[in-house]
Amino acid sequence: ITQHLGSYQINYNSNKITFIDTPGHAAFTEMRARGSKLTDIVILVVAADDGVKPQTVESIKHAKAAKVPIVVAINKCDLPDADPQKVRNQLLEHELIAEELSGDTLIVEISTKTKKNIDKLIESVLLQAELLELKSDYELKANGVVLESRIDTGRGPIVNIIVTSGTLKKGNYFVSGLKWGKVRALINDKGEKIEEAVPSTPVEVLGINGAAKAGDDFVV
Repeated sequence: ITQHLGSYQINYNSNKITFIDTPGHAAFTEMRARGSKLTDIVILVVAADDGVKPQTVESIKHAKAAKVPIVVAINKCDLPDADPQKVRNQLLEHELIAEELSGDTLIVEISTKTKKNIDKLIESVLLQAELLELKSDYELKANGVVLESRIDTGRGPIVNIIVTSGTLKKGNYFVSGLKWGKVRALINDKGEKIEEAVPSTPVEVLGINGAAKAGDDFVV
């Protein structure tokens, strides 16, 4: 679960991956639809003992509508009643065909409890990123997308964004939807103050003049 920013970043063999958390709850449909606009690769988590559920199908539709590649993580493979093959067969109905069946979907059997194949899942994401040649320009004025926004007692309005291109620095003036402001402080996903945020960084921005709307652009 993604701490207070709705997203977080990991380091893996000097590669960084940013995860955006979009839970499978009905209330998050809007967030998921929005998440796939910001997302380069979707990791579809399906429980090995549960199989494909209505919210799984919904997530597949969102990802396909956004034309985003899907990596499937079949979780809970440590459980006695886990049946990864059943999940594979159910995914076939939704045109997610595993590589071993000459399809183009990467499917990894994992267990978050025993940490089985987590590294394999991360490597699959990095492989996809390489094939898609996902790149961004650090030199531009920063652009980003709003994940969420709130009014914090004591600190005022706060906006959580992911920088999509350019480098966001303290003191930058910005516009987000109908709101605007000047970057007073940048706080990363670990709650540390930082001086600048490069592409793909999830960051909390202080200095906006009101709560922004989720999914809005953030432009310096």
